[in-house]
Amino acid sequence: MSQPVTNRHEFVLYFDVANGNPNGDPDAGNMPRLDPETNQGLVSDVALKRKVRNYVAMASEHRIYMSEGSALNLLHKEAWAAVMPEITKDEEFKKLPKDQQKARELTAWMCANFWDIRAFGAVMSTGVNAGQVRGPVQMTFARSVEPILPLEISITRMAATTEKDADEKGGRTMGRKHIVPYGLYRAHGFISAPLASHKTKGTGFSQDDLELLWQALGDMFDHDRSAARGEMATRKLIVFRHESALGNAQAQALFDRVTTHRIHEGSSHPVGHSATHNWPPARHWSDYDVRISRDGLPVGVYIIER
Repeated sequence: MSQPVTNRHEFVLYFDVANGNPNGDPDAGNMPRLDPETNQGLVSDVALKRKVRNYVAMASEHRIYMSEGSALNLLHKEAWAAVMPEITKDEEFKKLPKDQQKARELTAWMCANFWDIRAFGAVMSTGVNAGQVRGPVQMTFARSVEPILPLEISITRMAATTEKDADEKGGRTMGRKHIVPYGLYRAHGFISAPLASHKTKGTGFSQDDLELLWQALGDMFDHDRSAARGEMATRKLIVFRHESALGNAQAQALFDRVTTHRIHEGSSHPVGHSATHNWPPARHWSDYDVRISRDGLPVGVYIIER
């Protein structure tokens, strides 16, 4: 494994959805998540991390801690068996060892063996205690750049559930499907070098891990296809790389340099501009133009488009 990252990074991720549900809301009948005050679509950070995890598990040999159907306490016991094999009683697993060095070794073993713990951190005190660690990689909710209009589509199923339904209804039953005709979403991400460094008891998130993260963000939707999600794709990834570990500029000032414009019949305006109100709704990535202001870029900050 390569050395832990030594540079702070921020990134802006653009992705879109066509005729699909990018992130259903269980509190609203699985309708696409929505900000009720602005009608902008939302995709949770948890949903994005899930796609990253799934891609990393598929594209590499790294183990994933928060994998579907896994029993977390069994994974914690692996750390205990590796660090303190003499401990065998279940009640002794509930608390970290009094020896601080051994306690750190338990958490370090988990970081070394699970990619997503190195990246996102984890609370590993669920009955079998392996400590907790804050991850250097954090992401925000994604928000659509313009309001969306979720649609509820009626669908017909030709197969019945029971023999009675087959006899009475001829096997035909009705259902519902929720879609967003089109939406372009933007999410922000942060990578902290101190939270990756072994010197500050970080996770050890490495340069190789970072490259795998960029790969996952670019390709994760290509391996997450389903009838419910329609067509989803990463459209643009903009990375701000700092020369130093603590950073050379405030994150928000860098994010403000990335703006989204609507395009229509040769005209271009920032999203939300009054001139765009009478334009037809966007239905493709080509209806937008993402611009990056490079003038007066702070010293020690570099922009990488991936």
